[in-house]
Amino acid sequence: MGTQQVSAPLRAPSSGIVHINIRLTDGYSIISNRLSQHRDLSLLAIGLSTHIQSLPAGKRIGIKVLAEIFPESEAAIAAGLRELEQHGFLRRTRERVRGGRVATRTESYNHPEAAARRAHPAPVREPETEPEPEPETEPVPEPETEPVPEPEAESVREEPDPGPASRLVPPPTAPRSPRPPLPGPCRPTEALYAAAADLLAGLRRTAPVFVLSEEDVRRLVPGVAAWLERGMRPDAVREALTSDPPVPLRHPAKLLRHRLIALLPPPLSVAAPVIPLQNCDDCDRAFRSPVAGVCRGCGEARTDGGEPFALSA
Repeated sequence: MGTQQVSAPLRAPSSGIVHINIRLTDGYSIISNRLSQHRDLSLLAIGLSTHIQSLPAGKRIGIKVLAEIFPESEAAIAAGLRELEQHGFLRRTRERVRGGRVATRTESYNHPEAAARRAHPAPVREPETEPEPEPETEPVPEPETEPVPEPEAESVREEPDPGPASRLVPPPTAPRSPRPPLPGPCRPTEALYAAAADLLAGLRRTAPVFVLSEEDVRRLVPGVAAWLERGMRPDAVREALTSDPPVPLRHPAKLLRHRLIALLPPPLSVAAPVIPLQNCDDCDRAFRSPVAGVCRGCGEARTDGGEPFALSA
């Protein structure tokens, strides 16, 4: 029969609360003690969560709807909802629905800690044992755990499993930038190239590690010729190219090519030509001119038909 059963303790305590519970067959909700006895939540927040847990899935809920049901103000209800969100009992997101409208989706959790563990399961670790040394065998990777389904919460929609993350494929090796060209003289001459070749061939006399082949000398001659053309003395070129080499020096020709490019001195500035002094044919004054003749004043006097200037005795 549908008789309600009353369960009460055999011996009632002398003080404190006494529970008179009636077993319910319908119209009830299961509330966790993690919510009802939460020390950091206000009574308003606990009451709001209890009411939300009792609502059927798909029921519209919001601050204005709750304010029409309960005597608390909209500000107090909003503060209580923020408490529930802060402690994980409530989650509100905005989603775009049909017709371009934006709706608020509310998820209510009766056990936030368990829901978080299901969303982010910890990897299963095998017991640590001391493996035998196997130098040429690769270690067996740990088995990956399959994702656990989403928590059973009110109005929670199951999302498709995205599957294991794809491995990142390293990009192809970027092409190397071309090497800078070796400098050369602006006005090459046979004498300049011969002096550069003699300098390169004689480097091993003062720096024995700089032993070059004939092909190395032929390739490096334009760079040394550019240095000599810019006014560098041969001993200064030799010192700049061979000083403080790396130890050991495996490729002397590559080091010389790098230094010929990186340490190339700037060209010497061209000096302005000096105009010589001339004596004026009429007044015997000194003036600067590339050709002999008269100064500017005597030239103007001749043009005007006047008398030329004369120095006083």
